Amino acid sequence: QVQLVESGGGLVQAGGSLRLSCVASGRTFRTYAMGWFRQAPGKERDVVATISGSGGTTNYADSVKGRFTISRDNAKNTVHLQMNDLKPEDTAVYYCAASPTYYSTSYGETYYRFWGQGTQVTVSS
Repeated sequence: QVQLVESGGGLVQAGGSLRLSCVASGRTFRTYAMGWFRQAPGKERDVVATISGSGGTTNYADSVKGRFTISRDNAKNTVHLQMNDLKPEDTAVYYCAASPTYYSTSYGETYYRFWGQGTQVTVSS
């Protein structure tokens, strides 16, 4: 069992930056691939970025490529999502999720076993 807790969301103006963090419980964090997802009102939950257990492989949705960076610190059981040049369309609840297998952003939420509660990101124009 893995428990995930996100933080770092908030209100930011377009063009600004935020850094989301997700802290995981347990001693097996490094064995899990991690993903960041987001869900805007009235829309499905979509994958934003994924990272392998070692951190050596990452993948991004086209909509965030070049603006967002996913990283992890296995010593601190933490995964981050650095979000730069934010746009109003980035407004959503952001979730981190864990999977025992690494998946690219071609694979959606059904492949992830454990989820955090989400953190709201609002980008004003």
